Amino acid sequence: KAMEADDDFAIKELRVDGGATVNNLLMQYQADVLDTSVIRPKAAELTAIGAAYLAGLAVGVWANIEEIKKQWEVDRIFEPARTTQVQNNIKQWKKAVQAVNHWTTL
Repeated sequence: KAMEADDDFAIKELRVDGGATVNNLLMQYQADVLDTSVIRPKAAELTAIGAAYLAGLAVGVWANIEEIKKQWEVDRIFEPARTTQVQNNIKQWKKAVQAVNHWTTL
């Protein structure tokens, strides 16, 4: 939300990768809190794959980045569910941040 406010744009989706993305509860929570779709790829560990794509691009395995983009596949999309509980959790988080800010300015 801070990024959206800074640049005056709306984040339409969040593409995730890494080991934590296999946790469905965490991904759903991200979607709920951010109020945006969270998209998990079939290949969770994209750091190594990204390096391999760049190496392959350099030696001609792929002609261009568009060919590499075609390799990316969606495993699951988590849609936000702004329940009362999620909204309450966000309010409590904001109160906690305000409290910490108060104590750090003393």
